[in-house]
Amino acid sequence: MILDQIFLQRDKDKSKSYQKDKTSEKPMRSIVKALSWRLVGTLDTLFVSYLLTGEWLLATSIASIDFLTKLILYFAHERIWNKINWGKTAS
Repeated sequence: MILDQIFLQRDKDKSKSYQKDKTSEKPMRSIVKALSWRLVGTLDTLFVSYLLTGEWLLATSIASIDFLTKLILYFAHERIWNKINWGKTAS
């Protein structure tokens, strides 16, 4: 019964959600996604760099540079993929 309601509601709202999904996401969403992912990636880089170097200062420097460069690359990657229609549902 609960599953029926979930599926019925999903089918009922399908046209609304499709209209939302059809449009490109806004740049601010891409920025927030990039920042949250980079935080996770930077912590990983920090700990791996520390394990390899044994120095927190060097590990922090590596992680900081990694954060900035990959943040920019990820944002550009997201915006480019947002313009590609391949794999999107046609209207």
